[in-house]
Amino acid sequence: MPRFYFDFTMGASTNRDEIGSEADSLHMAEIEALRTVGELTRDRLILWQGATSEDIRVEVKDEQRQPVFTVTVSIQVERAGLRQPYVM
Repeated sequence: MPRFYFDFTMGASTNRDEIGSEADSLHMAEIEALRTVGELTRDRLILWQGATSEDIRVEVKDEQRQPVFTVTVSIQVERAGLRQPYVM
Protein backbone atom coordinates (compact mmCIF):
# COMPACT_ATOMS: atom_id res chain seq x y z
CA MET A 1 0.00 0.00 0.00
CA PRO A 2 1.50 3.38 -0.95
CA ARG A 3 2.43 5.91 1.73
CA PHE A 4 1.49 9.58 1.41
CA TYR A 5 2.63 12.59 3.43
CA PHE A 6 0.20 15.39 4.28
CA ASP A 7 1.86 18.74 4.99
CA PHE A 8 -0.56 21.33 6.44
CA THR A 9 -0.24 25.10 6.11
CA MET A 10 -2.47 27.64 7.84
CA GLY A 11 -1.32 31.19 7.18
CA ALA A 12 2.37 31.35 8.10
CA SER A 13 2.33 28.07 10.09
CA THR A 14 3.35 24.80 8.44
CA ASN A 15 3.15 21.33 9.94
CA ARG A 16 5.27 18.83 8.01
CA ASP A 17 4.11 15.20 8.14
CA GLU A 18 7.13 13.14 9.19
CA ILE A 19 5.31 9.81 9.49
CA GLY A 20 2.92 9.65 6.55
CA SER A 21 -0.16 7.51 6.10
CA GLU A 22 -0.90 4.52 3.94
CA ALA A 23 -3.75 4.83 1.45
CA ASP A 24 -5.17 2.35 -1.05
CA SER A 25 -4.72 4.77 -3.93
CA LEU A 26 -4.03 8.35 -4.92
CA HIS A 27 -7.80 8.85 -5.06
CA MET A 28 -8.16 7.75 -1.42
CA ALA A 29 -5.31 10.10 -0.42
CA GLU A 30 -7.20 12.91 -2.15
CA ILE A 31 -10.38 12.09 -0.22
CA GLU A 32 -8.41 12.14 3.03
CA ALA A 33 -6.85 15.52 2.15
CA LEU A 34 -10.28 16.98 1.31
CA ARG A 35 -11.77 15.66 4.54
CA THR A 36 -8.89 17.03 6.60
CA VAL A 37 -8.87 20.48 5.00
CA GLY A 38 -12.64 20.63 5.55
CA GLU A 39 -12.20 19.87 9.25
CA LEU A 40 -9.41 22.46 9.56
CA THR A 41 -11.63 25.06 7.86
CA ARG A 42 -14.54 24.26 10.17
CA ASP A 43 -12.30 24.54 13.23
CA ARG A 44 -10.92 27.86 11.97
CA LEU A 45 -14.43 29.25 11.45
CA ILE A 46 -15.36 28.29 15.02
CA LEU A 47 -12.43 30.43 16.18
CA TRP A 48 -13.40 33.24 13.78
CA GLN A 49 -13.33 35.93 16.49
CA GLY A 50 -9.55 36.30 16.33
CA ALA A 51 -8.97 34.91 12.86
CA THR A 52 -6.85 36.74 10.34
CA SER A 53 -6.85 36.40 6.56
CA GLU A 54 -5.22 33.12 5.64
CA ASP A 55 -5.50 30.16 3.34
CA ILE A 56 -5.68 26.60 4.62
CA ARG A 57 -3.63 24.24 2.50
CA VAL A 58 -2.72 20.55 2.44
CA GLU A 59 0.12 19.48 0.16
CA VAL A 60 0.20 15.74 -0.44
CA LYS A 61 3.49 14.05 -1.30
CA ASP A 62 4.26 10.51 -2.43
CA GLU A 63 6.68 8.00 -0.89
CA GLN A 64 9.65 9.84 -2.40
CA ARG A 65 8.29 13.09 -0.89
CA GLN A 66 7.47 14.46 -4.32
CA PRO A 67 4.34 16.67 -4.44
CA VAL A 68 1.39 14.97 -6.13
CA PHE A 69 -1.38 17.52 -5.43
CA THR A 70 -2.43 20.39 -3.17
CA VAL A 71 -5.83 21.21 -1.70
CA THR A 72 -6.35 24.87 -0.76
CA VAL A 73 -9.34 26.50 0.95
CA SER A 74 -9.73 30.25 0.89
CA ILE A 75 -12.78 32.03 2.28
CA GLN A 76 -13.63 35.56 1.26
CA VAL A 77 -16.60 37.63 2.41
CA GLU A 78 -17.49 40.65 0.28
CA ARG A 79 -19.72 43.13 2.06
CA ALA A 80 -21.76 45.60 0.02
CA GLY A 81 -20.59 49.18 0.32
CA LEU A 82 -17.07 48.37 1.53
CA ARG A 83 -14.09 49.26 -0.61
CA GLN A 84 -12.06 46.16 0.19
CA PRO A 85 -13.39 42.62 0.68
CA TYR A 86 -12.89 41.00 4.06
CA VAL A 87 -10.81 37.87 3.51
CA MET A 88 -10.35 35.04 5.98
